[in-house]
Amino acid sequence: MSMTTGGGGGYSSDINVTPMIDILLVLLIIFMVIVPVTPKGLDALVPQPPKTKTNNPPTDRTIVVQVFATGVQPTYKINETDVAKADLLPRLTEIYANRAERVMFVRGDDNVDFRYIADVIDIARAANVDHIGLMTPKIQAGE
Repeated sequence: MSMTTGGGGGYSSDINVTPMIDILLVLLIIFMVIVPVTPKGLDALVPQPPKTKTNNPPTDRTIVVQVFATGVQPTYKINETDVAKADLLPRLTEIYANRAERVMFVRGDDNVDFRYIADVIDIARAANVDHIGLMTPKIQAGE
């Protein structure tokens, strides 16, 4: 058996892989610890549309305030009853006085300024209506 000691060699061109293996093992352990901790997202249920499409006309429980453009000042209707703007608040207060469900819809003509619709919404809020919906042409057509 021969063994070389010291000696006169030059630089060695062999790569020392021991430090690279140590770094690789440390990174492997880090990734093994991190992967189970990462969040997988939220489980959310998306509401599905109803399977049967029904076009229910407004019943006596549903209140629709309609605003029509006629001349300078618009005209107002609660369901199919003509109402003056000054009588909207007392009439809506009377309608919703004994109701548990305080839902109202507002439908406006195409030619009506939105400020008149906003006035009806303000009047409905003053009459303690909880939920106010705006009816659009797509909703009216039942599509």
